[in-house]
Order: sequence, then structure tokens, then C-alpha cells
Amino acid sequence: MNAVVPSGEAAALSIADLRQRFKAGKQQLLQDFAQSKANVSAASRLMRQLARHVDGTLQALWTQSGLAAVTPEAALVAVGGYGRGELFPHSDVDVLVLLPDGLTPDRPGPLKGAIEAFITACWDIGLEIGSSVRTLTECLDEAAGDVTIQTALLESRRLAGAGPLVKRFDKAFCQALDARAFMRAKTLEMRQRHTKYEETPYALEPNCKESPGGLRDLQVLIWIARGAGLGKTWPQLAAKGLITPFEARQLQRNEGVLKLIRCELHLVARRREDRLVFDLQTAVAESFGYESTRSLRASEKLMRRYYWAAKAVTQLNQITLLNLEEQINGTRGNELRRVDDRFLERSGMLEIATDDLYEREPHAILETFLVYQQTPGIKGLSAKTLRALYNARGLMNSAFRRDPANRAMFMRILEEPQGQTHAFRLMNQTSVLGRYLWVFRRIVGQMQHDLFHVYTVDQHILMVLRNIRRFFIPEHTHEYPFCSQLAAQLDRPALLYIAALFHDIAKGRGGDHSDLGAVEARRFCRAHGLSKADADMVVFLVEHHLTLSRVAQKEDLSDPEVIQHFAQLVKDERHLTALYLLTVADIRGTGPKVWNAWKGKLLEDLYRLTLRALGGARLNMAAEIEARKQEARQALALKAQLPGTEDALWKTLELSYFARHDAQDLAWHARALWRHVDSAEPVVRARPSPVGEGLQVLVYARDQQDLFARTCGYFDGAGFNILDAKVHTTRTGYALDTFQVIAPELDLHHRDLTALVESKLGQALVAQGPLPEPRKGRLSRRVKSFPFTPRIALRPDERAQRWLLSVSATDRAGLLYAIARVLARHGINLQLAKVSTLGERVEDTFLLDGAALQQSRLQLQIEGELLDALAVQ
Repeated sequence: MNAVVPSGEAAALSIADLRQRFKAGKQQLLQDFAQSKANVSAASRLMRQLARHVDGTLQALWTQSGLAAVTPEAALVAVGGYGRGELFPHSDVDVLVLLPDGLTPDRPGPLKGAIEAFITACWDIGLEIGSSVRTLTECLDEAAGDVTIQTALLESRRLAGAGPLVKRFDKAFCQALDARAFMRAKTLEMRQRHTKYEETPYALEPNCKESPGGLRDLQVLIWIARGAGLGKTWPQLAAKGLITPFEARQLQRNEGVLKLIRCELHLVARRREDRLVFDLQTAVAESFGYESTRSLRASEKLMRRYYWAAKAVTQLNQITLLNLEEQINGTRGNELRRVDDRFLERSGMLEIATDDLYEREPHAILETFLVYQQTPGIKGLSAKTLRALYNARGLMNSAFRRDPANRAMFMRILEEPQGQTHAFRLMNQTSVLGRYLWVFRRIVGQMQHDLFHVYTVDQHILMVLRNIRRFFIPEHTHEYPFCSQLAAQLDRPALLYIAALFHDIAKGRGGDHSDLGAVEARRFCRAHGLSKADADMVVFLVEHHLTLSRVAQKEDLSDPEVIQHFAQLVKDERHLTALYLLTVADIRGTGPKVWNAWKGKLLEDLYRLTLRALGGARLNMAAEIEARKQEARQALALKAQLPGTEDALWKTLELSYFARHDAQDLAWHARALWRHVDSAEPVVRARPSPVGEGLQVLVYARDQQDLFARTCGYFDGAGFNILDAKVHTTRTGYALDTFQVIAPELDLHHRDLTALVESKLGQALVAQGPLPEPRKGRLSRRVKSFPFTPRIALRPDERAQRWLLSVSATDRAGLLYAIARVLARHGINLQLAKVSTLGERVEDTFLLDGAALQQSRLQLQIEGELLDALAVQ
């Protein structure tokens, strides 16, 4: 379709006619594209047609405005992205009204009136333009001090008006542009942009234009090359020897994929939207024809395609940029140092000695990363090495993977005393890791829509590897001193690295990824010659990488049988220590919101209790409780508490209370309550949490059916998140409950905050009337886009005396309070609550008792009400 308005018709069309013609023409182009099969050529054609359509419209408006008559020396110039002759469906249209020197458009007169009429007409017909009006000299002056303006003018093209003026401008601009300074500015700008987007193309909601590996990275290369007169297209760069013809084709192909995705994104959003946000991913995926399967969502298929393209762009960007720097700065051949017969160092970069090294000696592919680890001062790989690796991907076939020499080299990389984090990241960036570990290739760029992980599977795995490495590095001992202390005792850190690589490698296949990953891990260990004991260790870690976390966060650690059963599973201290380190690294590698100090305390408590059990010290609860009491008495004495004042409270409490609290908690409770054991009014005390974040809150009051619910209701209304709750009833009918909560973001000193909680919660507990409704918090876009079906499990414990309620649901404000209201309504007593927040999902466990749970009909009713309470509103 030719939607361009012929210039001869311009005078005959009114603004209303042009508006109608422009909108109808654009709509037809978008409709034709939407009805075509989503492919790269269709997207490129659409972008060119949209640009031509806008060209014709602007030319008509230029004539209508009278600018050509008022000042025939002026010109209309397309700049920025529009200057390339391509337009995305909802991109801005950037234009420059270029005037010869001597004209002053700011003065009242025909020129100013004509320019204002032109710009107003553009907006009137629906063109979202970004306009500037400058003389030739003003353009040059502005560009000299602003690299953004330089970049916009670099791709300028004439639309209408005086051709000679545009030619003079082009010549003067090219003469004034300093290629080296321009390249330096654009490179720094790119690095700053990459930092903004966390240095990864694998964000869950990437910006397909600005994120690393996005379209902007490709545009930067063309801008730098164009500024230096080295070419304007990928084939031209190939002709100059800056890239190979194969790389040019790869750049063109992946650029086409990104352009296609951006076009579809604009159409689905019906506005300029460059972020692949959760809300739009499914719709964009469906426009590509992707359909969901049992193991993969349609959106995950789309994102995998995006990530593969972005990864290729990242690799090719590095290669091309390094070559451009060498060409423009004239550094090719400088600062060479021989590392060995195969490798050189050039300006801190590792470079292969000959272009055909990998073809002649494929073993050198993996050796590259070993040398990178072993050679001090090496910061990365040179363009020559990166190019050779990119072109050597076909060499890394099944025979390469089975080669004993390559297997031995891979194990050497794992067993080096340092450098694993950087080496494996570089191996993944250059596609070597996925080519050598073919099973790893399957999870590159795979999203995890579980409201828990914030990284793709491959990035999460490498993050866990990094976390484990830091346990062994002295400079990072201050981060996790206990983990560093334990890591120093391990004889083969490489076993932990292998477990990190395989713990989630079976994600996305369906089935239990821990079991499937254990099979892959055993296959790897067998192929790489690990002893049976070492292989068993790796397989154990992969198979049970979630077990320690589950036991610590969901089971009652005061129960000796829980500890004994876990000790039987891990068998010995070596397995326990390795599993603990992998678990800490794994949780911290899922996302910044998942780890907290309380979670860390639970894991460490389970580790220490299990270690004692493995040493043959079966937990003697009576002796343990007596030891805690004695330690608590010593703590009370240090606070000048008279001996025996704790007895008034302690004699009212069951053994379960002492089993679930440490000595410091016992002392704190005794000091707070020794004068209030028979208090008629609720007693509330708060203090900064001993584990380092949030508050610890004590509630002591006459027991009543809705006490726990009212307490949760206060925390809900005040915006606190409850991490843990220990609930006890004394022999005299009082509730003694302790809560670990994370404080809201209030600008209060901790003394003011604790005073506020003590006052307001006390008032809430004596309030009469029905329980208030839970507050309705806003759901995140991620929760809306990937809803999690709530699940509950209610079953009797092993002694059939109490009930265990397990809850999995999307996290939201008021969730625990909603559960508490259901339990209160049915007179169910809560004895223990373990709250585990996994990103935007919760996994909570409650220990309950109550007559209603003994009746099948009521139990079904309670389960139904709980599911209703958990449902996302």
C-alpha cells in the first residue's frame, strides 16, 4: 500500500483531510502487519512504510504552512531514529527545522508564524513530534557540547526545503565530529545504561530497546562506525574488516528479531511501550503464535527467544566494539605479551596467538578459560578471541563433549583455587558452557514464573555458584562468617560448585526437578571420573537442595524426632555442612527480597541441632530445658533482677514453651512479666529483634478465642509483616505469644517504634466488637500476570494429638490475618506459626488443635473457608 500523500495534492487538502488521510493510512499499515505472519521481514517493511507515510504527511504540511514561500532557504530534516528511515508503530517523530545563519525565528513575523503553524498542524493531525528550530551554526554549537544532540544529528536526512543548506550542514557536521571523543562518550553512556539495567540481558521484564543486548546496543555500534566514517550498515562494516560476513548476518538476524518484538509490543500495548512487562508478555507471545504447554507458558517461549537474541547481541556487541576501538584509537598491535604458545595478552585482554587456533586445537577452547583464571591481570577476552569462540560453536559437538581431554580441562577449571565465578560467567556469555554442558543449554534464558525467583534459571545457577565461591574468599568473610568458617573445613569445594551447576538444571521439564537434576548430576560425575563417594555427595546435594530449607522453615525444631529424622537423612557432618552452604547460597541467589536474618537463624539453628544429633548427643529435652533456664537466670542477674522473680511466670508454663524459646527469650519474658502474671489487662512489650531486623513483640493476655486474630489484625492494619509466631497458653489461662515482625518503613527511631507498637497493640486487644476486615493491598503486576493457585493441606501429626496446616498462596497484605479470622471463627487454637515468604509467594505452617478439627464435616468447611480467604481478590 502506498499511503504517502503526493506533494501535488498538498494544496488541495485541508488539515482535516490530512488528518483523516494520515490516520487511515497508518491504521491500514498496522492492520496489514497484524494480519500477516509475525516475521522479521514484515516488521522491517512496516517500519519503512510508516516512515514513508510520515514523510509524505510532513512534506504536505511543510507546503501548507507556507514555510517554503516565507523562507525557501529553510529545510525540514528528519533526525534521531526517524532519521534512519524507520519508525516503530508508536515511536516519536523527531524533526529539525534547519535555517540558514542570520534568520531569527524568535522575532514576531511571517517566519515565526509559519513555523508555529507547521508545528501546530503536526500535532493537530496526530503526529507526536519532537521538534527543534535552529540555524546551521546553532546546530553545530549545540552538538559540540551534547553527545545526545550529536547522535540525533548523525542520522539526519532531508525531508523538504533547501537541499544546498542540508548539504552544507552535513559537511560541516562531519568535519566537526571528533570520532574518538564521540566513541568514548557513547561507550561511557552505554556502560551507564547497562548499570541502570543491572548489567544483564536476562531481566524478567527487559526493555527491548535499552537493556543490555537490546536494540540500543546495536545502534551504538552503527553510530560509532558512522561517526568515524567506517560504515552505516552491517555489510559495510564487514567490507571494512571490522566484522566478518557471518557476524554481519548474525547481527542483522538478531536485530530483526528485536525489532519484530518491539513492533508487536507497541501494537499489543497500543502505545509506545518498550518494556516486556508481565502484563503484555502473554499477548505478545500469542501474536507470535506461541501456545502454552504443560511445562512451558507461551510467554516463556517468547522470552527464551528474546533472551537468545539479546545474548547474541551482547556477544557481537563486545566483538564489534573492541574492533572499533582498535581501529579508531589505532591500538591494534600494541602492548602484546606472550602468555604461552597459544595465548597472548593485549592491553589486559586474553588473545589467541593465531586466528585458527580453535580449528587446529579444539582443546584450546576450554583451555582459554583456565588460562583466564590462572593469569593475573587478565580482565577479559579480546575481540579476536571472542570472535574465534563465537565462530567455534560448531566445533563443540558431541565428540568434543565426550573427549577425555576436554573433560579433564573442565574439571581443572572447577578445581582451580580461584576464578570460577568470572570463568563460568564468561563461559555462559560466550555460549561455551551451554555447548559443553548440553543439559545446561536447555535452561539458558529460561524464565521462572513462580513468584519466587527473579532471575532466569541459568543466571540463578551462576548466582548460586558466585555465592558459594564467596564463602571461600577471605575478603568476603565478613558477609557470612559462619558460612566462611564452615567452608574452610571442606576438602573439595569443587563438589559444591558442581552441585550448584546442577541443582536447578532440570527446571522446566515437568516432574520433580530435584530428582531429574540428580540423574543429570550422576551422569556428569560418572563421565568426569569422580569417585563414588564424591559422586554420591554431589547427587545428594542436588536431590536434597530444598530439604534443609523446608525442614527449617516448616517443621518444629523443638521436636527431637524432627531433628533425629533429618540427621538420619544427612548421615554425617560433611554432608550436613555442604547442604547448609548450598542452601544458604541458593536462597540468597533467588532474589534480594527472599533472604532475611530470621530465615538465616532458622537454618543455622537446624544445622547446630543436627550436628549435635550426628555427634551421638540425642536431645535430652529435660536437660536442655534446665540448661536454658540456668542461662536465662544468669542473664536476669546481669540485669539486676532478684533471684527467683522468674518463678512466678515459669511455674505456669508447659515444657513446650521452654523447648521453643532460647535462654535470651526466657529472660526477656521473665523480666517483662514477673509483676504482671495475674494482670487483668493485656501486656505488650516490644524490642529490636535479636536477629538483627524488625521487632520482637511479646503479647500476654487472658486467653480468648480471637486473641491471635486480633493481634494479626493490628499488625495487618499497621503494615507489619509477620515472620514467625510462637503461641502458648499458660496453666492459668493466659496466652503468651511472641511474634517476629518486620517493621514498616516508618521514619521512627526504634524506641519510638516499640513504644508505638506497645501502645496501639494493647488498645487493639481490649477493643470490643467484631474483627475488622483485612485491608486490601495492591497486588503487584507480577502476581496479576502469573497467578498462583492457593493450596492447603490439613493433616494430623504423627501422634494424632494436633493438626498441621500447610498453606501455599500468593503473598499479600492481610493474608495471615485472613487465615487467623477463619481459625478464630471455628474456635481453633493455634500453637505455632512458621511463616516463610518466598518472593511473592508464602509457604506457611501452623500447628493447631480444636474440637472442630475432629469432625469431618466441619473440617471440610474450614478448608473451604481457608481457600476462599487465600484467593487473590
